[in-house]
Amino acid sequence: MNNPLLDFSGLPKFSTIEPSHVEPAIDELLKRNRERIAGLLESIDRPTWENFIEPMDQWDDELERAWSPVSHMNSVVNSDALREAYNACLPKLSDYATEMGQNEALYAMYKKLADSDQSFDEGQRKVLDNALRDFQLSGIALSDDKKARYKEITQALSQLTSKFSENVLDVTNAWSKVISDKAELAGLPDSALALAEQTAQQRELEGYVFTLDYPSFYPVMTYCENRDLRHEFYKAYNTRASDQGPHDPAFDNTQLMDQILGLRHEKAQLLGFDNYAERSLATKMAHSTEQVMSFLEDLAKQSKPQAVQELSELRAFAKEQGHDDLQPWDVAFFSEKLRQQRYSVSQEEVKPYFPETKVVPGMFAVVSRLYGVEFVEKSDVDVWHKDVKFYEIKDQQGEVLGQFYFDLYARQNKRGGAWMDTCQSRLVTSKHRQIPVAYMTCNFTPPVGGKPALLTHDEVETLFHEFGHGLHHMLTQVDYPAIAGINGVAWDAVELPSQFMENYCWEREALDLISGHVDSNEPIPEDLYQRMLAAKNFQSAMMMVRQLEFSLFDMRIHQEYDANKGGRVEEILADVRKMVAVINPPEWHRFAQGFTHIFAGGYAAGYYSYKWAEVLSADAFSRFEEEGVFNRSTGESFLKEIISQGGLRDADELFKAFRGREPSVDALLRHSGIAA
Repeated sequence: MNNPLLDFSGLPKFSTIEPSHVEPAIDELLKRNRERIAGLLESIDRPTWENFIEPMDQWDDELERAWSPVSHMNSVVNSDALREAYNACLPKLSDYATEMGQNEALYAMYKKLADSDQSFDEGQRKVLDNALRDFQLSGIALSDDKKARYKEITQALSQLTSKFSENVLDVTNAWSKVISDKAELAGLPDSALALAEQTAQQRELEGYVFTLDYPSFYPVMTYCENRDLRHEFYKAYNTRASDQGPHDPAFDNTQLMDQILGLRHEKAQLLGFDNYAERSLATKMAHSTEQVMSFLEDLAKQSKPQAVQELSELRAFAKEQGHDDLQPWDVAFFSEKLRQQRYSVSQEEVKPYFPETKVVPGMFAVVSRLYGVEFVEKSDVDVWHKDVKFYEIKDQQGEVLGQFYFDLYARQNKRGGAWMDTCQSRLVTSKHRQIPVAYMTCNFTPPVGGKPALLTHDEVETLFHEFGHGLHHMLTQVDYPAIAGINGVAWDAVELPSQFMENYCWEREALDLISGHVDSNEPIPEDLYQRMLAAKNFQSAMMMVRQLEFSLFDMRIHQEYDANKGGRVEEILADVRKMVAVINPPEWHRFAQGFTHIFAGGYAAGYYSYKWAEVLSADAFSRFEEEGVFNRSTGESFLKEIISQGGLRDADELFKAFRGREPSVDALLRHSGIAA
């Protein structure tokens, strides 16, 4: 078999995958699946789990396993040829998904099985219920002309959202700044200068090269004393993919946003919803748009007074430093100075205590103590870049439960941010057993000058967060891929295991495992730990209202869309800011044009999920606070009731099984240092 994407004998053969393999493999699999499914529907009179669902799962799994390395490489080692191959397949995959979702014979077979007198276990019943719901949400009940329109919209959306993401990546890659005079960079920590120098050398340039990748951009905004330079970077970053700032207008996402919102709205209305926000909630834990809006507005009401107070303290501090007119590009800079003055703690002081060589094994040790699993690195696995590492998770009997790839450093042609994605799902049938495999991706500052990569404490939290998603995927005990791991989990609950893990970045017992000075291996000294704790909720209300701004904006543009008026993105954003924001950006600021979470990711009319799940995770962790943060039986209860259950039962049922009651917002406000 010469196409590596059609080889399902093991893990993906990344080093042998070429862009020329992509389209032929997907074409072959789609053709094969269509023929197999048609044959199956013709040959079965009485469907059973074994003769109908198991082969369907197997064929879906092959398609996922062929597409996942392509989609992943498109994000982490992007090239023109790969992007072209990836984009060529999007409409084909979209057509196939729509066709299956609207296949009346397939729907009839699922319905026949669901309505039969066969006995199903809890997971099988959930798979069937979800499948019948999803047929409805795919337009199975529509007339032929509406089905055709639904298909057109779905295909257009998959291309538009991909283009949105590409524009952000391209414009980020296209901008850089070369600085030869070190005096211009006063205030920047040595680590940021070393990275900029290393970037310059890699590009065969003199001096220092800065980019809009976060590890390069963030230190300039936080430490650089040169206000004009901060302004320049702020403008470049916050006008990405728009008609403003120093960028090529070919990458402007403004029209794409309007088209995406319009098509989502039309699609939702075809299915009988008033707007896309309602359609989004059809598979979520929250029951209505009213419930979501009142949740967000209530948090805003509780947080904004404190946020106003925090900003006025910052303005007063900046004034003492000779700055009467605090601008948005000054906020991170003076916030860091105020934090240092008030708590004598800075990210730079903390960084040497978090070398990646200590953090990663320490994180594994934390998870081992909670859930009784162990981690083994394997070096004989084919990867897409020399920096990628590969691990197995084993239980106490030595059985492999899951595997994962770690790709932790920022580099060119790699999408920004941090995420976990599925390489393959758990699948157990009468003939076949497959373990889950995950991709873990971050964009940390790479190792510089022969020393291990040093992480800020924020980055440690990011790593723990993504690893929480990974554990949810890999420690599942559900055998059916549609509801195993993160599959089938309500989107507004899927952040619970990830946000839960972040708590361990603040616990002394855990910090002793994950920290060790890069030179001496000494754990974080107690006085530094106390200063970190004191500073933990510094400006937390300002951060809270910023997240609420994003969430309310996302909900409202999808809920209030009017075909006669268009997307009204800037208008609605301005209105939301009036209600919740304490810092108003300049008129040329174009945040929305780079908001890939909602315009190119899975968070459309769902960005509120971060806050919703934070309520769940804070409340879940409060049980550990009561019973011991490393209490093994509490850890096993969390593993048994939530982590291993995937989408087996509704998220609120799982939460109540673990906590013994409904979730409460009190723990979140307490953890955030916001007075209730």
